[in-house]
Amino acid sequence: MSAKPGTVDDELVGAVWPVTHPGEDPVLYGHVELEPKGAFEARSLQTFRLVYTVGRYGIDDTGAIRVVFRFVGDFGELQTTNPTGYNYVTATASNGARIALEFRGTGGQRPWFRALTAQLFGGYLSEGDTITIVFGDTSKGSPGMQMQTFVEAGFEFKVLADVCAVGHFVPLPESPAVSIVPGRVDRWCAVLPTLRRPGERFQLGLKAEDRWGNPTDRAAGRFRLEPSLPVEGLPETVDYPLGERSMTFENLTVAEPGTLRIRVLDRATGDLVAEAGPLLVRAGEVSGYWADLHGQSGESIGIGTSRAYFEFARDCSFLDATSHQANDFQVNNAFWAYLNRLTAEFHQDHRFVTFPGYEWSGNTPVGGDRNVYFRTEGRQIHRSSHALLPDRSDIHTDAPNARALFEALKDEDCVIYAHVGGRYADIRFAHDPRLETAMEIHSAWGTFEWLLTDGFPLGHRCGVVCNSDGHKGRPGASYPGAAKFGAYGGLTCFVTNELTRDGLFDALRRRHHYGTTGCRLHLDVRATLPGGGTLYDRDPNAFPDTASRRADEVMMGDIVRTDATEATLSIEVAHGAPIERVEVRNGTEVVAVLRPFEAAELGSRIRVLWSGAEYRGRGRQTNWIGRARFGGSAITRFERINRWNHERLLEQNGSDTVEWNTLTTGNFAGFDAWLDEDPDGTLEIATNLGTFSVAMRDIGLDDTVMEAGGLARRIRVFRLPENNPHRELRRTVTVPLKPDGDNPLWVSVFTEDGFQAWSSPIFAFR
Repeated sequence: MSAKPGTVDDELVGAVWPVTHPGEDPVLYGHVELEPKGAFEARSLQTFRLVYTVGRYGIDDTGAIRVVFRFVGDFGELQTTNPTGYNYVTATASNGARIALEFRGTGGQRPWFRALTAQLFGGYLSEGDTITIVFGDTSKGSPGMQMQTFVEAGFEFKVLADVCAVGHFVPLPESPAVSIVPGRVDRWCAVLPTLRRPGERFQLGLKAEDRWGNPTDRAAGRFRLEPSLPVEGLPETVDYPLGERSMTFENLTVAEPGTLRIRVLDRATGDLVAEAGPLLVRAGEVSGYWADLHGQSGESIGIGTSRAYFEFARDCSFLDATSHQANDFQVNNAFWAYLNRLTAEFHQDHRFVTFPGYEWSGNTPVGGDRNVYFRTEGRQIHRSSHALLPDRSDIHTDAPNARALFEALKDEDCVIYAHVGGRYADIRFAHDPRLETAMEIHSAWGTFEWLLTDGFPLGHRCGVVCNSDGHKGRPGASYPGAAKFGAYGGLTCFVTNELTRDGLFDALRRRHHYGTTGCRLHLDVRATLPGGGTLYDRDPNAFPDTASRRADEVMMGDIVRTDATEATLSIEVAHGAPIERVEVRNGTEVVAVLRPFEAAELGSRIRVLWSGAEYRGRGRQTNWIGRARFGGSAITRFERINRWNHERLLEQNGSDTVEWNTLTTGNFAGFDAWLDEDPDGTLEIATNLGTFSVAMRDIGLDDTVMEAGGLARRIRVFRLPENNPHRELRRTVTVPLKPDGDNPLWVSVFTEDGFQAWSSPIFAFR
């Protein structure tokens, strides 16, 4: 392996450069130095001086060098026109020749899309001459260059040269790199699983994060751990050392049933630093295991190494399971072999499960994005194309559309998800119920319930999964930072009997799992059927000979035939924050809304949320620019909801007004305002997508809605209690069953801290 420390090995990256070069040795095209070197805090302001020294070929008039950066980097947008603004860049030639600078977000090629080109005009450069580029040039008042928000051990300034002015940019043999390191501690996080059996082992994770969500090694503390139940193996006190990114307490057990929450208290002050849980300990056949099975690293379109990716999932996100899902047209054979070695190395039954796999990345017209997970290593990869792979020796193994993919994998021991990323999956074009068991309806790209619900009238019986689809090397804790990704990455809880590949595959094939927008809440949904029904192990439409048995009660994901005209759903939710509502659904119809409080408990707290997307494709981001004015009332307290990008506007302005400029991609954001309320006043909301007003006395338990076009794009306003203490909810609901077709019975949970969760549907039919 030839990678510089902290950077990704070029041999494992699917990237294509010009096949013809001016000479035999790229060393002759020049070399580069960067100052300063070292480590720099995430989102700090810096100035870098990059000096390119011309090589033996010189550079001809209109020749150029190009400095390229990875697509997912969210460093400040480089600019050359405002010398007093952020990210101002200048370039000079040592012989006085004119240099034209241009930065384009898509000026390079995948994965090095972001490109600054310094092109020579009105002269030439000889060997030994230099081009000096200053990133974040402060000489005329610029504050400097904004570094990216996320940690990266090897942030590269990759330099290419077109010395003969032919338009072919060739990488120099060595490009400089710096380290991006975390900032000071912003919050402490304590993490538990959500469902275990008495005596079953589990772990407690503890870490500190900076304001952008990076686990930081700049934190230290002395804590007391206060559990709500006796925990075998849990220390009473913890000394958290400076220099660590996380601590894990393994092999913990609880002997008796109950609900465990662990409070982390500062030993000196007694202040609550963090709380982990809830972990429900109860006897039964199953436990809940948390996974993020979808993300990438720098070997494809992301950042960081794949080894660091697996380490982060296990040690910093405290996941039970993960998988790496690189875009297939970038997965060269060397990386596929290396990735399979990594999953075998990191896999450990009953502790940390990994799956070898990849993202089949066909364009939407031929089926769109799918995730492929193999139960074992060493399987053949069937790519959508060889778009970035010079080695064509195995191009005959490609599956150029989703139907061909399903055919190629029909005899494999694997499962497939459909998902929405840059490309979205077209489940009408292709779907194989024998392989495609789940729909990913939330990721860092946004929320996409439609991917699941589009399948209901088609007879598809798929479960719900949520993952990060993160590209920043942080599976299981994927913050969007300041980039185009507008949501926090999701998680999936697998409800099964053991933490093994067999256990998780069994859960996947039975759809015994649920997804969240990134929190770890407990969710249990069961249906009781008067007179019982026939429960199928697999979808009988796809597996006519599947085993079946009589059952009076079924769980999320089950497929059941019944003569009953109604089903009684038992719903249980437990979370670390208060529960706002639970929607009970039959297909796309909301049949009941459950809240842990009554209308009489409502106070002068108003919640305003905006959500939705432009459309299904790549440009789905909706920019919300708005203002809410509580006429006649004064805001006494204000809290943001899902404002992930700290640099986007969401602020109180004056005594009665809130202003915002934020992004949604199917997900939601907003705020709570506690008011010194004038009941005769009016809430007036004005946005770039519409305006409306509502009398304060008319804001109640139910939503007041302004539809804003697009894809499920709307603003909702409703009232909440001043303080909602309800972190657990248990209810039963009777749902009528339609006589024709499937009744997909599922729930969506909304929590006060801005998270959402979905159960996999129970598919009941008569």
